[in-house]
Amino acid sequence: MPSKNNNTTLKLIPLGGVNEIGKNMILLEYEDEIIVIDCGLSFPEEDMLGIDLVIPDITYLLKNKEKVKAIVITHGHEDHIGALPYVLNQINVPVYGTRLTLGLIENRLKEHSLGRVKLQCVKAGDRIRLGNFKIDIIRTSHSIADAVALAIHTPVGVIVHTGDFKIDYTPIDGQVIDFAKFAKLGDKGVLALLADSTNVERPGYTMSERVVGSTFENIFETAEGRIIVATFASNIHRIQQIINAAVKFGRKISISGRSMVNVVTVALELGYVKIPEGTLIDLDRIRNYPDNKIVIITTGTQGEPMSALSRMASADHRQIEIIPDDMIIISANPIPGNEKLVSKVINQLFSKGANVIYETLADVHVSGHACQEELKLIHTLVRPKFFIPVHGEYRHLKQHANLAESLGMPKENIVVMGIGDVVEFTPNSCTITGSVPAGRVLVDGLGIGDVGNIVLRDRRHLSQDGLMVVVVTISKDSGISVAGPDIISRGFVYVRESEQLMEEAKETVRQVLNQCSENRINDWATIKYKIKEALRIFLYEKTKRNPMILPVIMEI
Repeated sequence: MPSKNNNTTLKLIPLGGVNEIGKNMILLEYEDEIIVIDCGLSFPEEDMLGIDLVIPDITYLLKNKEKVKAIVITHGHEDHIGALPYVLNQINVPVYGTRLTLGLIENRLKEHSLGRVKLQCVKAGDRIRLGNFKIDIIRTSHSIADAVALAIHTPVGVIVHTGDFKIDYTPIDGQVIDFAKFAKLGDKGVLALLADSTNVERPGYTMSERVVGSTFENIFETAEGRIIVATFASNIHRIQQIINAAVKFGRKISISGRSMVNVVTVALELGYVKIPEGTLIDLDRIRNYPDNKIVIITTGTQGEPMSALSRMASADHRQIEIIPDDMIIISANPIPGNEKLVSKVINQLFSKGANVIYETLADVHVSGHACQEELKLIHTLVRPKFFIPVHGEYRHLKQHANLAESLGMPKENIVVMGIGDVVEFTPNSCTITGSVPAGRVLVDGLGIGDVGNIVLRDRRHLSQDGLMVVVVTISKDSGISVAGPDIISRGFVYVRESEQLMEEAKETVRQVLNQCSENRINDWATIKYKIKEALRIFLYEKTKRNPMILPVIMEI
């Protein structure tokens, strides 16, 4: 489609989802219109002490909020919808998504008491118009039902965004990815392809979800006790296969874990999960049935300390106690960084006499992301002029760029972007022309963005070296210390076993106070600094540690 104005370019700006896994959010801007694709969160890294969630920095969106037409969501995973409550609280625009996606979003918005958001339901095959943008909704496969890709028709050209996807020729719902639509787009001409890079390092193809269903049936057939299956709450197709296997072998089903209960409730209401009447029972009623007639579907595949499976493993679950002969299936891969947590849970379960099956022992999990041969197929069907890899860390983006180049894409037509980079398209060019404010906003409880690098640095300092508080009372008139110093130690040393060290530390503070008095220094900030420096040097010499030191001066 030719540009209406030869001087107008199409801007593409990722605010998340490149050089990282999660926090997916991409803006497309043409003249005075912006559409947002996905609005996700990521989970905190190990050094983000006390942080609950990480969401994109939307400073640029807020500065241009009058331009924002809508947010279009590709699927209902948290890394694509999790930041919506925080963004919609500041920019209330329509949200477009498929039925299940909107059902999950509605659930999240209710939790945040956001009830006035306009949710617009779309389905594969639909076309929506948002100003200069016309968007085709394209059916794909992923590890959650109702995932879609987008073909965004702009005055400059067509942008195809795959969303998260895999190619499953035998999907559980029978809805095969729409190859014909991708091929038609390729025939007509695609300006740029944005494609999922998560599994680009894996050769071959991703296995079909049906493989997991066959494995479940084999395990269920021989299990003699209760069966407890942990999986991602959002993996509706996986949950349906657990249900199918349970029904086949005459077992009742119970659900554990808040997110699992929420998602299954939504999926049942919308018809994405089907459970025969009388099969689903409350968790409190499982004692009324023989162990070999029970299946429990639960959360906790990542070893999260407060998840249902972790609480079962540590004997802290209110309703379920692990007993010998329980068959526990962990139907997921550990997310990078969670391996130790998952391993700990598995060890605890084994120690209680349970039989534990996980991915290295059987095909109880398949990925929802395309491997190399599937990515090659999409590239070959779409045949874009330009390519931008998305949804991956830097190494994934580079590997995807190499894959595109191996298929004949000119190296100069491939752009590896960073968060906040601005790419400008004309019908014949694709160039990074600048950047906008971007990064991560940390959510801690009800605080959004009030914990920054300085606070995190202090938390790390406290966690590694502890805290020492020095309390001194000084006369306002004379400037002489009249009480103290008293020293309180937390996480540094145990005071009762370090009396000599504490006494020497107090003496160090007394010397500083005497020097300040002799030199007639009565500026509290200066006295605090001198106490802090003297104690820091003394404690490091004695212990080779650097606790956080907080001098407190009281005046009488």
